[in-house]
Amino acid sequence: MLNPVNEQLIQRLLAGDEATFEAVYKQYLRPLHVYAITMLKNEDAAEGMVQNVFMKLWERKERIDIKGLVQAYLYSAVYNECLNYLRHQKVKLTHQTHVEHTMNNEQEHSGTGIELTELKQKLQLAMNDLPEKCRTIFQMSRFEELKYQEIADRLDISIKTVETQMGRALKTLRIKLVDYLPLIIWLVNKIINPF
Repeated sequence: MLNPVNEQLIQRLLAGDEATFEAVYKQYLRPLHVYAITMLKNEDAAEGMVQNVFMKLWERKERIDIKGLVQAYLYSAVYNECLNYLRHQKVKLTHQTHVEHTMNNEQEHSGTGIELTELKQKLQLAMNDLPEKCRTIFQMSRFEELKYQEIADRLDISIKTVETQMGRALKTLRIKLVDYLPLIIWLVNKIINPF
């Protein structure tokens, strides 16, 4: 059976009581940050993960179901947020390694090495210019090859948001990489018809 004080705390939190939220935030911010650092080994990233948890707690309070202690919920949420971050970092590293390997192979086998390097740099810059949420959704779709519904489920957002963010990402990348369209078409043809 839950502690009545904890039950009241949960009710006030989920009802949007700002004073309760602020008290919970102040009480758990530092310990959760330390916990996240032990997982990520990066203070800034850890701080971001803890902030994400509190932001989601506030923004999605109507949809959250806290069973048990608030403290346990927060630690579990930070743990999951950190795991998602680590997975994302792994995907980014895998993608970067793949792109570097592909670009190095293309440079060795063609006279377009300089153009490929420029394209790689422009693509990276264009992706860096995307808002974080938009970039994450684009990478999950294109590099992890997840379906829109899978992305929506993982990020706890609507499929419409995924569609909107993907549209925004593709439009931005199309505009920023328009000068490289012939090279991109050539690369796609080389991948589809390697000989």
